[in-house]
Amino acid sequence: MAYKISEECINCGACKSECPVNAISEQTDMHVIDAGLCISCGACAEVCPAQAISEE
Repeated sequence: MAYKISEECINCGACKSECPVNAISEQTDMHVIDAGLCISCGACAEVCPAQAISEE
């Protein structure tokens, strides 16, 4: 099951640098995870300071 970033995202980019498959991209006011690329490793959720990332 892929991870998802909620509206609580503060757009810090910590998650993007931790993703081993580059499934996270920066949008205008938050980051988003491409569910098709996500391998559900949880690395992004572990480093999110806003706790904005969870499994769908």
